[in-house]
Amino acid sequence: MKVKVVTRILEANDRIAEDNRRKFREAGVYVVNLMGAPGAGKTTLLERTIRALKPQIRIGVIEGDIVGSDDAERIGALDVPVVQINTGGACHLDANMINEVLDELPLKELDLLIIENVGNLVCPAEFKVGEDRKMMVLSIAEGHDKPLKYPLMFRESSALVLNKMDLLPYMNTDINKVRNDSLALNPQLKIFEVSCSTGTGIDAWAQWLNGLR
Repeated sequence: MKVKVVTRILEANDRIAEDNRRKFREAGVYVVNLMGAPGAGKTTLLERTIRALKPQIRIGVIEGDIVGSDDAERIGALDVPVVQINTGGACHLDANMINEVLDELPLKELDLLIIENVGNLVCPAEFKVGEDRKMMVLSIAEGHDKPLKYPLMFRESSALVLNKMDLLPYMNTDINKVRNDSLALNPQLKIFEVSCSTGTGIDAWAQWLNGLR
């Protein structure tokens, strides 16, 4: 019974996600669903990405959190359209949550919409929201076991941003194991090594992202 219920939930979500996708295409906006664990550096990566690309393209953001608006305030300070979604307990954003806030964004005035999902390595990978691509951020401080512990996240993502590379000399993380396990799960995965603290690798990531459009 539980499997049937979950299947119905995902099917209903996928129908709404397809409606979202249609709206995004009509508006001519490319949509990225950015996922990762709490503390991986998703919001800081967003800030760095916006600064790198804002002179070239128009960017909007949807921020997903269980409670609070700190991340949206940080993004709003960069003078880009941003909407905060508080799930009130849910560990992910779903298509209906996204659908309900689309009227709050000037979609036709955007080139790129980045959805920062709730910090979680499980649920966000299961729910489509109408995005063109899923991408994930992994802090090297999280350890090298994450690809094999959370394989769906890596399989569903088009890109993996390995953040906090400046900490590598102080960690026992086996970065080669992260790369190899990630690519074993998803041979098409594009991997970027960055440090949001120092800015290393940000330009390569941002320009690749821009080129997807």
